[in-house]
Amino acid sequence: MPPLNAVDAHHHIWDLSVRDQDWITGPALAPIRRNFTLDDLAPEAHAAGVTATVLVQTVCVPEETPEFLAAAHGSDLVAGVVGWTDLTAPGVADTLAALRELPGGDRLVGIRHQVQGEPDPRWLLRPDVQRGLAAVAEEGLAYDLVVLPHQLPAAAEAAELLPHLTFVLDHLGKPPIAEGALEPWAGHIRALADRPNTVCKLSGMITEADWDSWTANGLRPYADTVLDAFGPGRLMFGSDWPVCRLAGTYGEVLDAARVVTDGLSQDERDEVFAATARRVYGL
Repeated sequence: MPPLNAVDAHHHIWDLSVRDQDWITGPALAPIRRNFTLDDLAPEAHAAGVTATVLVQTVCVPEETPEFLAAAHGSDLVAGVVGWTDLTAPGVADTLAALRELPGGDRLVGIRHQVQGEPDPRWLLRPDVQRGLAAVAEEGLAYDLVVLPHQLPAAAEAAELLPHLTFVLDHLGKPPIAEGALEPWAGHIRALADRPNTVCKLSGMITEADWDSWTANGLRPYADTVLDAFGPGRLMFGSDWPVCRLAGTYGEVLDAARVVTDGLSQDERDEVFAATARRVYGL
C-alpha cells in the first residue's frame, strides 16, 4: 500500500461552461466531455489515501492559470498548480511575478506548454523559448514536459542547456505501450535521465496502453525503464485524472502504480508516492 499522505502529482479539472476543451473530440473521448471539479476528485483521492495534489494546466490560454490558483487557494487538497504562460513572450518574468501576487499565487509550482502539439520537434530549443524557460528557472519554478517520444531528444538538450531548471517529464514521455514497443523511446528516456535536473511522473500509462485490455504487468516494462533510468528519488506518482477515466478508475490507476513498484523498498515507495513530488515542487 502507498503511504498515508500520498501525493497525486498530476491531475486536471475543467468546466466546459467557462471554456471549451477543444482537444476532447470524437466518440472515444466522449466519456470525459463533461465538467470535472475538485468536488468530484476529492472523494476518490481521499479514498485512495491521497491528501495532496498538483493541479496541471489543460489549455494554453492565460486565463486558466489564475482560475486554477484561485481554486487551489480555496482547497485543502490542491497543494500546487502547474500553470501556463506564453514562453515566447518578452515579459515572461513579469507575468510569473504577477501570478505569484494573485490569490493562491503561493501555490504556483511549475509551468507547462503542450509541446506535444508543436510541429517543430526542436521547439524547446528555439531562442525565444529558451529565454522563457530561463525566466521560469529564475522564478524558482519547475517546467513540466508534455512531449511525444520523438521530442525527447530536444528535451534532453534543453535540460543540458538550462541546468538550473528542473524538467518534469509527464506521462513517461508517452511511450507506445499499446503497440508493445520499447525502442527508440527507452533510449531517449535514458538520455534524458542522464541530466540530473530531470524528473519523471509515473502517470498516463493506462491511456497509452489499450484502454480495454491493459494489465498492470503489461505496464511493467515501461515503469521498469523509468525506474532504472531515474530511480525512485526522481519519480513521482500522478493519476492523470480525469483523463485516466477513459481506461480505468482512480483506484485502478493507483493499484497499477502499486503493482509496478512492488519491487521497491518502503522508503523507495515513499519517494515515488509522496516525497519526490513534495521536494521537486516545494509543496
